[in-house]
Amino acid sequence: MHNTDSYIVNFNIKEQNRTTSLSGTKIGGASSFPFMKENENSAKPLIALEIPYNFANGYPDIIKEKWQGKSLPQILHEADCSNADIISIKFNVSNDLSEKEISGIKDFLKNTVSKIEKPLILRGANNNSIDIKLLPILAENAPKECIIAFADEETYEYIVPYAAKYNHILVLRTPIDINLAKELNILSIDKGINPDRILIDPDMGGLGYGLDYGYSIIEKIKQAAFDGDTMLNMPIIAFIGEESYRAKEAKTDAFSKDWGDFEQRTVMWEISGASAIISAGADIVVLWNPESVKVLKGII
Repeated sequence: MHNTDSYIVNFNIKEQNRTTSLSGTKIGGASSFPFMKENENSAKPLIALEIPYNFANGYPDIIKEKWQGKSLPQILHEADCSNADIISIKFNVSNDLSEKEISGIKDFLKNTVSKIEKPLILRGANNNSIDIKLLPILAENAPKECIIAFADEETYEYIVPYAAKYNHILVLRTPIDINLAKELNILSIDKGINPDRILIDPDMGGLGYGLDYGYSIIEKIKQAAFDGDTMLNMPIIAFIGEESYRAKEAKTDAFSKDWGDFEQRTVMWEISGASAIISAGADIVVLWNPESVKVLKGII
């Protein structure tokens, strides 16, 4: 027989999670796990829609087709008019950042990104050798306060000073480990960033063990925060769209008809991962498919 007292203790949360604000949008501040009424919890997860700087670099056809025939400024305008809470732009450049490309990025930030009214995530290339150069440029030239994503144990020393100097929120990524997440938070605070300007990225997977471990780590981080750990009570962000579309089932139609309609399957694949991570306690989930954003917002 289960001891029901243990479940009651889990809900007797002592501390509210840290809250930060991005362009007037509240991030975090949970006082219990999502959708529970304990402790008068009013925190709601936020949904971000991510648009790539370059669709040619690693994006599946199903996502490209959503925006087919439209220029990047047009796509960003439509995204800004969607029901997403946040717009994320992934600067998926694939070279060593020539002066010409740097100039183009600065111009894009000044003349296109500046027109986006919703809160922004400016995200690097997921390549450390590029991002230690790129993210400082994004931080310095961003048209307004943004979320900068991401720094990790190899790059935080280069990126934290710029995020702190220009008063951005910084995503810190560690590989599905609560102790590493806490350590990187402490190291980054020592480098000058305010703990209220940190988001935790547990670097989860989109399916299988990656999703399972990611879910468990998010729960552990949240529980540690509720128990009073001030180095783990920052909001949590998960880039579930990218992880979902790594799976062949979500990016190719080369399967039996028994698998169902391909377009619907890709949406459900992304939603299933995102809804699981929201249930675990993620404060922001970043999606790729605008249809997924619509469905998930409806569910919430």
